[in-house]
Amino acid sequence: MHRRNFVKGAVAVTILGGSGYKTFAKKMLQSGRETNNLLPSKLKAGDTIGLIAPGSFITEDELNESIANLKDLGFNVKYSKNILARYGYLAGTDKQRADDVNKMFADSNVDGIVCARGGYGCSRILPMLDYEMIKKNPKVIVGYSDITALLYGIYSQTGLVCFHGPVGISTFNEFSVRNFNNVLSHPREKYTMTSVVDDEDELYKIFPIRSGVAEGGLVGGNLSIVVSLIGTPYDIDTKGKIIFLEDVGEEPYRIDRMLTQLLEAGKFDDVAGVALGVFKNCRVKKKDPSFDKSFTLFEVLYDRLYPLGVPVIYGLSFGHIENKFTLPFGIKARLDVGNQTLTLLERAVKD
Repeated sequence: MHRRNFVKGAVAVTILGGSGYKTFAKKMLQSGRETNNLLPSKLKAGDTIGLIAPGSFITEDELNESIANLKDLGFNVKYSKNILARYGYLAGTDKQRADDVNKMFADSNVDGIVCARGGYGCSRILPMLDYEMIKKNPKVIVGYSDITALLYGIYSQTGLVCFHGPVGISTFNEFSVRNFNNVLSHPREKYTMTSVVDDEDELYKIFPIRSGVAEGGLVGGNLSIVVSLIGTPYDIDTKGKIIFLEDVGEEPYRIDRMLTQLLEAGKFDDVAGVALGVFKNCRVKKKDPSFDKSFTLFEVLYDRLYPLGVPVIYGLSFGHIENKFTLPFGIKARLDVGNQTLTLLERAVKD
């Protein structure tokens, strides 16, 4: 199984806008809503997984691959009504995708939800989700990349612990499956995750940026998406937290720009630590680079993050790579740079 590239293309789409969205956003921004963690029930063999495509569209082959992957894990699969819909680069209209998310949470026969892929589009449906209904029907929901927006939205409005982990078309190898099961199906009071190096490429290496041990709730996801949510009703308080970040295909100056935005927006103020995954293909372009001279990715990360004075490490096993952790969004964890480990300090699911 191979990682799919993000869908490229441009078509005319209807942008959610107008006074309705502005009123909703203003109301939510003013609410200052604080939530306590809401744990979903653990997943068991034979459970039914709802498969959705809340971002970019998937092909029929990708749907079949996702179903096979989840069945191999011992689950039954029920996919959403609009999962093969296409609307430009999106998996259907905003309403179709939001309806699919809402219906999967409302369906009493669905025990957990896995996103088939990321791509782009999750942020567009956040104002259309039924958060009160979701809060009354807490379930495991898993995905990464653009799914970061969905995790932010659901966690910020309900307190439901969500999971940054494999999507349906991911490579479910032994490492990823073990971590998936140990977090979602066989929880323990403490669980230590140790990374493996996927590739000899230097961007996959583990690179300690600042030593130390940090404890705090885990929040974060795809760097580009995290930055895009600043100033929205779905942004997350990062004080006292361990921020985990990953990205793909961004040149070093773009990583610099996004980290600088986080810095200047105060998102790194009083953080406990920073856990970076693999920033796949985030290097200077060989053909037609943006600058004749450039910092490397590691120089940018050191320059922007070392001065924070908190533990920071690069290269943990999450991101657009085959070997993936499943990271609970909101659960307290310990980052140990010296031992290159991330330990969950509490269960992320309930019996």
